[in-house]
Amino acid sequence: MNETTISGSTDVFEIMHTMRAMRRLKPDPVPDELIRKILAAGLHAPNSGNTQKYRFLVLKDSEIKKKVQVFYKKAFDEHVSADYQSRPIPPGSDEARYHRQHAAVEYLTEHFHEVPVWIVACLEHGDQAPTHLSGASVYPAVQNMLLAARALGLGANLTTRAMRYQKECEEALGLPQGVHCYAILPIGYPMGNFGPTRRGDMGEFVYLERWGNSFSES
Repeated sequence: MNETTISGSTDVFEIMHTMRAMRRLKPDPVPDELIRKILAAGLHAPNSGNTQKYRFLVLKDSEIKKKVQVFYKKAFDEHVSADYQSRPIPPGSDEARYHRQHAAVEYLTEHFHEVPVWIVACLEHGDQAPTHLSGASVYPAVQNMLLAARALGLGANLTTRAMRYQKECEEALGLPQGVHCYAILPIGYPMGNFGPTRRGDMGEFVYLERWGNSFSES
């Protein structure tokens, strides 16, 4: 394994193909310089009408993170754990890998508040209610930040689980009225290695001209 796979990388396709959801993260501090690079990548993402209504809260305060972690774990205990047990094994995975994935999810649940930096991705709605279209103005920025973190050798993942208790978590985060959280990105140095990611074959998900007419990789 070469050095760029272990730490950073500059090849965009290598970055995309090895960007796992990293859930086992060290508590070691992350330099602000790297966080600024990640945020800059997010701010350059496309957004609806270039209105730039995304807002990002960089959170290091352990007391605030502990308050959110309570609801993060509550959501795991009440919903996520049982859901993992009942799901079929995803395409491209196997039973052993799926159990390791579940163990990593459980690890993050217990150590969520210990991750050194969270980037809380929000949208400023004002008096307008969120709709299913709203995420188009924030999720491209989130993906840019995940890719930037991977390029810098940092582990990260997108989690929305805490939003099962949205009101409580937004209060704990101190978000003002009219601003809503769409994701939390826990960021830190990874305990394990990056990718390759494992997915099903292209023909399972992509169709050509008509639904169900497989678009194969060959």
